[in-house]
Amino acid sequence: MLNETLISSLRNHDHKAMDQLFNLYWEFVFDAAFKKTGDEEVAQDITQEIFISLCENRSSLDIAGSLQGYLYGAVKYRVINYFRSQAIKNGHQAELSYLLNQQQMPGTDARLILKDLNHDVEQVLDRLPERMRLVVSMSRKQDRSVKEIALELGVSAQTVKNQITAAMKILRENLSYILFIAFLLS
Repeated sequence: MLNETLISSLRNHDHKAMDQLFNLYWEFVFDAAFKKTGDEEVAQDITQEIFISLCENRSSLDIAGSLQGYLYGAVKYRVINYFRSQAIKNGHQAELSYLLNQQQMPGTDARLILKDLNHDVEQVLDRLPERMRLVVSMSRKQDRSVKEIALELGVSAQTVKNQITAAMKILRENLSYILFIAFLLS
């Protein structure tokens, strides 16, 4: 009954319901993700993505059965996607490395390719909300830590992590993995 009330309140945009849902289930979601990935940082990202998704899609939530079962299914789905994207990313990274290390490719050509790839990444970054763009710039271009960024901007470290995660999601959605890898390497 408590879960039905929580979900109903969540659908009605009750922020307290989201807080309560998070407090009740974040540890369960994190533990499930950690057991499946063996990586604390990945488990944190998956946990964050699941709760962000719940919040973003709260109006259309249709949970048949237990909320815990729904969340476990969400973890399973995200973990599968994580491992699938890692396999694709590793494949693309190997292809990019091969292209850049080919002896037939002069250094000038490699720099031009990277310049074009970086230009495409910059175009996507320019479309990000201003605050998100600033956080990404401080993180990736200025090589600042999450704590440093949070301190300078006067926000919590979790807010900075959320901004970076959301920006990386947008980059992944708008660019192929080759472009994403090139951005991370530049």
